[in-house]
Amino acid sequence: MGDIKLCRMDIDDIPEIMVIENLSFAVPWSAESFITEVQNNRAARYVVAKDTDKVIGYGGMWIILDESHITNIAVHPDYRGKGIGNLILKAMIEMAKQENIIAMTLEVRRTNYIAQRLYEKYGFVSVGIRPKYYEDNNEDAIIMWKNNV
Repeated sequence: MGDIKLCRMDIDDIPEIMVIENLSFAVPWSAESFITEVQNNRAARYVVAKDTDKVIGYGGMWIILDESHITNIAVHPDYRGKGIGNLILKAMIEMAKQENIIAMTLEVRRTNYIAQRLYEKYGFVSVGIRPKYYEDNNEDAIIMWKNNV
C-alpha cells in the first residue's frame, strides 16, 4: 500500500466507486445516483481515498442547514482493516467542521458491529432504531448522532 491520498470525488472516480459499491452493499447505488450526487446535488459532499491513483474507498454526506447526514462509507475489501475507513470518516468530520456543521447523523445496520465501533470511536452515539430499514433483508438500522462537531 502506497501513500493514501484523500480528495473530493469527481465523475472520473465513479467507475472504481461502483466496483467498491457492488462489493460492499446488498442494494448498491447506481452509477447514475453517484453522477447525480456529484453533478447536481448541492447538498452532497463526497471524499475518496486513493492508493496512488486507485480509488480504494469513499464516503458521502448531505449538508442540511447546520447538520450533516452521512449517506455512505465503503472501503474496497482488499483494503479493509487498514484504517482507511478511519481516514475517510475523519476527513468527513473535518469537512463538516469547515462548513460549520454542529451535528452529524447516519444509519447503520444493526449487525454491522465494525462500522458501529468506528462511529463510536469518533463520538457517534445510538439514539434510536429504524425498524426494517434495509430492504434486502428487513434488517433494522441503528440511528447514530454526533453532536458538537
